[in-house]
Amino acid sequence: MSEPLFRDPGMPVADRVRDLLSRMTLTEKVGQVNQRMYGWDAYERTASGHRLTDAFRAEVAAGDGMGALYGLQRADPWSGVTAETGIGAADGARVADAVQRHVVGSTRLGIPVLLVEEMPHGLQALDGTLLPVNLAVGATWDPELYEEAARLAAAQLRARGGHVALVSALDLVRDPRWGRAEECFGEDPYLAARFTEALVRGVQGPAGEAIGPDRAAVVLKHFAGQGATVGGRNSAATELGLRELHEIHLVAARAGVRAGAAGLMAAYNEFDGVPCAANPRLLTGILRERWGFEGLVMADGLAVDRLVRLAGDPVAAGAMALRAGTDLSLWDDCYPRLGEAVRRGLVEEAALDRAVGRVLALKFRLGLFERPYTVEQVPDPGGLERLSERMARECVTLLAHDGVTLPLAGLPSGTLAVIGPNADSVPQQIGDYTAPQRPGTGGGVLAGLRAAAPESTEVTYARGCGLVGGDLSGLPEAVALAAGADVAVLVLGGSSARERDTRFDANGAAVVLAGNPVEMTCGEGVDLAELGLPEGQSALLDAVSATGTPVVVVLVQGRPHALPDLTGKAAAVLSAWYPGPWGGRAVADVLFGEAEPQGRLPVSVPRSAAQLPVFYNGKDHGYRGYVDQPATARHPFGHGLSYTTVEYGEPRLSLAATGADAFAGDGSRAPVSCEVRVSNTGARPVRETVQLYVRRVRGCTTWPRTRELRGFVQVELAPGESTEVTFPVEAGTLASFTYAGEWAVEPGEFAIGTGPSSHRTREARFTVTATRPCPRHEAAAVTSPGSR
Repeated sequence: MSEPLFRDPGMPVADRVRDLLSRMTLTEKVGQVNQRMYGWDAYERTASGHRLTDAFRAEVAAGDGMGALYGLQRADPWSGVTAETGIGAADGARVADAVQRHVVGSTRLGIPVLLVEEMPHGLQALDGTLLPVNLAVGATWDPELYEEAARLAAAQLRARGGHVALVSALDLVRDPRWGRAEECFGEDPYLAARFTEALVRGVQGPAGEAIGPDRAAVVLKHFAGQGATVGGRNSAATELGLRELHEIHLVAARAGVRAGAAGLMAAYNEFDGVPCAANPRLLTGILRERWGFEGLVMADGLAVDRLVRLAGDPVAAGAMALRAGTDLSLWDDCYPRLGEAVRRGLVEEAALDRAVGRVLALKFRLGLFERPYTVEQVPDPGGLERLSERMARECVTLLAHDGVTLPLAGLPSGTLAVIGPNADSVPQQIGDYTAPQRPGTGGGVLAGLRAAAPESTEVTYARGCGLVGGDLSGLPEAVALAAGADVAVLVLGGSSARERDTRFDANGAAVVLAGNPVEMTCGEGVDLAELGLPEGQSALLDAVSATGTPVVVVLVQGRPHALPDLTGKAAAVLSAWYPGPWGGRAVADVLFGEAEPQGRLPVSVPRSAAQLPVFYNGKDHGYRGYVDQPATARHPFGHGLSYTTVEYGEPRLSLAATGADAFAGDGSRAPVSCEVRVSNTGARPVRETVQLYVRRVRGCTTWPRTRELRGFVQVELAPGESTEVTFPVEAGTLASFTYAGEWAVEPGEFAIGTGPSSHRTREARFTVTATRPCPRHEAAAVTSPGSR
């Protein structure tokens, strides 16, 4: 008897999907769109290894198959999985294959299950190699480095039996009070789009139908506008207009879709009053009909259950999400009842077929029908560790410097005092969504400085204060150490470290209330009203700086803290973000001059929470500022100093004007170029991030923004060396989202600026003329500026 068509790997995926769907019962179809079970409940650890649970077997039997299983290898305080009870690297593939063998062998059609894992900054599993968090990645302004790290992380996931990586990429830090700020690449859509493209290329490989055995499918989180919730409140309402949604919050998603992302995760928030998981305008109208997306849409955890309040009951809620375009559930009680929804006539079976087809298509693309079990491969974790450390060095951002104190290589034989609640803690520098780390993995800033300091330098340490609260009992010891030192390195900031006694919501978000003893100041569920350093840390900074010893402040943080004017208090201020396990060594390399500071701010640093928002690309209404403080950021987007001096020449345009029709066509050739001369005028080498900004001066149909990032290039310059940097000025460079609801280059006058940050640019004027005498709406339609 011949094999059914869907078993033939030589047939197109669409034909295989169609054949398999024709053979499936309603129960089997419902099983394929469900991801109901927590993966850690699918096994238990015994004296002889790991065994599958009866609960897992019952879940598979209920749907005569399983669409996906989330978090088989996840370990953290929320799941309750520890190093003693979880799945380490040595057992990952074996347990994953046991799950797969049961699903394939005990169901009628033998459809493999998708094994879905969190990979926000490295695989969230025991022995998974961690990277710096996304905000730190954004500070590198180095998408190529991130692409290579994402490739190795995906290989690690596949080697342990996983198939799908969930990665935050689409949210923007428009309000740093939001606890999930660390999961964003920054505040700018163009920067986020470049990193999102790199992520998709790295995880999935070259664009095409097949996803190789050493690559994974990526599901990009979160779609859409989750970073725009009111007041920085997690999962709360947004007040987005359609134009703001497209100009800011859809740019990275569009870039990810064009790069070939396998899936998107619908966000918790609502847009225009409709939750994203049930929003047909977003999931069908924009995503599928306008963008042509053919991948799958996954709900966020328990998001469909939230729809019961709108729909009235779980069956209707599931039908609502399915009709809107949500294909795959996550833990909810509604999607298991989709069969009932079809029988009641609440949703057509054709809608279910479309969702099932997308799930099946991904399984075919991954080759799971031909290779359901783990391909033997042992990726070198050392390669990913080296990239993680390199990324940590590149993310360190020098915000302020007196030009004398750093690098510490010039420190005379004497004493270096290392002080602060973040100086000696690996958990506090690795961010949220992390598994327990094995003893000896990485090292904190104190360990890094001790290893980097010459033998003649004594390194002393005092914690000084707690991470939160106002306990000042440790100040006398810290002040005494600082007073007797040649330099004091003060390591402050925040922490997303989850602890065993942390409380959690049903979806895993932390519940940290005022007065809670848990020292967690950032992460999912940990939003702040105030962004200044906590009382104890502020007092520590004041007391140590009062000693007269030069103070270097290092901020280990998952969001930009609001900073006071530290002139006269700190000789230097650096942000290391959450640099990952090897971040302590990376910070030490920068402080001692073994590595040059090359990070640039991916987000604006506020002066206070009261002045928010301070993102650099707001609408250009000419606001003068508050009476009691400036409305500008303490440190602007794109800012970052080095140990040398860099000078920029005037930008030069190849043309002063051209018609709008020059920007039409396939975009293979830019009609205009912008060139700028960049010179290292100091005594040390530099890797300079040259930035291109566009400002609409006059014309167009919508109100312009203050300025918008439209390009960046990193150049390495030896002392005294100069180079010419050329940027193409193409359709995406000048495009705006028009009143007509499309991206277009409209006639008008533009200022093209180049420089080292958003607030330090020199500009040249450029005019786009109408192709023919026309109304203001004459324009060349293009794709969004985040797409290439």
